[in-house]
Amino acid sequence: MKDIILTGDRPTGNLHLGHYVGSLQNRINLQNTLDYEKFYIMIADTQALTDNADNVDKVKNNIIQVAIDYISAGLDPNKVCIFIQSMVPELAEMTTYLMNLVTVSRLQRNPTIKEELKQRGFERTIPIGFLNYPVSQASDILAFGTTIVPVGDDQLPMIEQTREIVNSFNNTYNPTEEVFKMPKALLPKNKICARLPGLDGKLKMSKSAGNAIYLCDDSKTVKQKIMSAYTDPDHIKITDPGKIEGNVVFAYLDAFCNDEHFKKYLPEYKNLDELKSHYQQGGLGDVKVKNFLYQIIEEILTPIREKRELLIKDVNKIYEMLFENSLKASNQARKTLEKMKENMGLNYKKLLKN
Repeated sequence: MKDIILTGDRPTGNLHLGHYVGSLQNRINLQNTLDYEKFYIMIADTQALTDNADNVDKVKNNIIQVAIDYISAGLDPNKVCIFIQSMVPELAEMTTYLMNLVTVSRLQRNPTIKEELKQRGFERTIPIGFLNYPVSQASDILAFGTTIVPVGDDQLPMIEQTREIVNSFNNTYNPTEEVFKMPKALLPKNKICARLPGLDGKLKMSKSAGNAIYLCDDSKTVKQKIMSAYTDPDHIKITDPGKIEGNVVFAYLDAFCNDEHFKKYLPEYKNLDELKSHYQQGGLGDVKVKNFLYQIIEEILTPIREKRELLIKDVNKIYEMLFENSLKASNQARKTLEKMKENMGLNYKKLLKN
């Protein structure tokens, strides 16, 4: 049997380069192999509301932006099912049942949740929905019989918790049968791509930290951001030896450049190893390296921008696609929910006497 794939993003802003190398490239590669049974991509608006309940418009207005980013980057709505989470009500009911199989202390120990609570400054004001994020995500995965979930490494604890929930449900309600399939995470092959650092060098690239290059950024904005990117604070003069470790510009080159880029934009070097060696020895300035990175990023973003401009002219067509796909996703999730309730003994129609 071929795999069923599910992944997605919260619509709290436009997608950025971290999304592109962390998951979008994986999704596009998978999509183009066509070696799968079904491929779902969810715009997770319900989950976005867990820490944006007082700003519904932010979430609502970014649904279309994320959809446009998806298609502009290369996802094909004819090959993948892009849908809106809140338009699949079965997911919420599944979450309600799965919540009973997970303790509060286990949710609080989830490394991803702990890190995100810290980033958002939640202390004693943690929304229940946010703490319950891993259970909601498990419902999303299980509702479609998902076997593969393309993610960045920061989401691995979420997949692990989903696997725990699968074991707990199967053991509790039907130990003799595999009610839910066991999903597996799919990480980017390049380690730096799994957790691309932000422009400030302090955190991973993220919308909330304001340290990202967005897929929708214009050329001028991209150049300004790259020129301000964190490098080596001790590399003051061109003649100074420079550090590669912790240098955001070289981290981005690790993620995005290849030998062909050197032939096109920096022919005096054969490859990235040569460039790194020169920088470490001294005699190579940050501006030259940043200009090289800018040309590479522009090569990636230019076709995305061009497609974006075309899509924006007819957003109604994209909404129609989202609504149609959400109905398809709902129909599939309903089948899973019925199977789930059957195994739990919640099929009350059986109590009716003929």
